[in-house]
Amino acid sequence: MSLYCASRASAVDGLLNWDAHKTLKADYERHFPIFDQPTAALLTDLKQRGLLDDTLVLWCSEFGRMPMHQEGTVGRDHNPDAFTTWMMGAGVRGGMSYGATDEVGRRSVENVVSVYDFYATVLHLLGIDHEKLTFYHNGANRRLTDVHGNVIQEILS
Repeated sequence: MSLYCASRASAVDGLLNWDAHKTLKADYERHFPIFDQPTAALLTDLKQRGLLDDTLVLWCSEFGRMPMHQEGTVGRDHNPDAFTTWMMGAGVRGGMSYGATDEVGRRSVENVVSVYDFYATVLHLLGIDHEKLTFYHNGANRRLTDVHGNVIQEILS
């Protein structure tokens, strides 16, 4: 099983910064063409080679963007209560969407997934039981999913 995870671009001068607090539209118009073509090529290549069945591709971040502009800018602040993650390959059901936000996109309101559920599902797709995977920290064995986390069965093929 393989896991492919690309990190987001960043630069000190802000020219390649995805954290678009001030100029979201202009930043994303510059960044998405850089992201879209290589992502499509990667997915096409994995599928053509028969590797997509054994490779989990994740596209995610640690937060979303507010549905409204930040005061005094054309950017948006962080939104920890609603954001998109997509997964492909390795047993993920294709062509579906799971969950929904409220009418303005501010909060997740349907099929809300915790970070523990997300990790439990990723580990499951990688063939690892999240309840058995532990690491030693501060004198105790701990789980990545803490005492929480359920595999999201509805997204599995």
